[in-house]
Amino acid sequence: MYDIIVVGGGPAGMTAALYGLRNGKTVLVIEKNGFGGQITHSPKVENYPGTLSMSGNEFADRMLDQILAQGAEIEFENVVSVEDEGNRKVVKTEEGSTYESRTVVLATGVKHRMLGLEGEEELVGEGISFCAVCDGDFYSGKTVCMAGGGNSALQEAILLADKCREVIILQDLPYFTGEENLQKVLFAKNNVRSMTGVKISRLLKDDEGLRGVEVITADGETVQVACDGLFVAIGLIPENDAFKELADLNQYGYFDTDEQCLTKTPGIYAAGDCRSKYIRQLTTAVADGASAALAACRYINTLQ
Repeated sequence: MYDIIVVGGGPAGMTAALYGLRNGKTVLVIEKNGFGGQITHSPKVENYPGTLSMSGNEFADRMLDQILAQGAEIEFENVVSVEDEGNRKVVKTEEGSTYESRTVVLATGVKHRMLGLEGEEELVGEGISFCAVCDGDFYSGKTVCMAGGGNSALQEAILLADKCREVIILQDLPYFTGEENLQKVLFAKNNVRSMTGVKISRLLKDDEGLRGVEVITADGETVQVACDGLFVAIGLIPENDAFKELADLNQYGYFDTDEQCLTKTPGIYAAGDCRSKYIRQLTTAVADGASAALAACRYINTLQ
């Protein structure tokens, strides 16, 4: 039996593993895809304290090396359920494995809602981005498009407008769903223009990467929009339903916890982008991981 099982190998999950290991606990990290999570989509990370510049993949590799050196065990499997049996938690995977632990940290992360276009995956980090704070500087003095019209898209576009030559908002609805105050701030900027009622139908690229997008207007007309980068802000998708009996979910499907990362089930914790929070950044993910792991260690110590 492990002291802590961490479900998810992103920054929050690996930080939780690190803090658990540093406190003398045995830790298993179960990740279904690849370690690092969303940060691996960023070609450069320049907003992490103490590090001038690194790629998201470099950061993920360093974290993985660090927890392995501390004694973490890892498995590449998809967790489908966690059963609470008091001081014993039973974690089951799609592959048929069963693991036991005293505590579980749910660091399941989120995935960005994609446009569903041909070649989209290959351009992530190479012309397609999701975070203006993370990647906006790479497009200073250039033209970018923003797909989306909600609060997140408008907030990202405001940040981009301070760096880019031009920001073009592409919204598939005939109106914006974001707050009116955000719209006023954004469209008061003279380097911002919008196209509403348009659907992005194709990505335009050449040997150097993305060079624009093709959109279909409400009238059925096909229009090509030149740009150096495309930011996508059409929603995030948490994958927490499998654990809703253990941890309350809010109306959007995120774990309903605060910075303490506690859930309604003793010994179960939620950390990172998968939980309800206002800011989803690398720094807040690792902070959650530390909080969740230390809470788990305190709980384990009460069992002894």
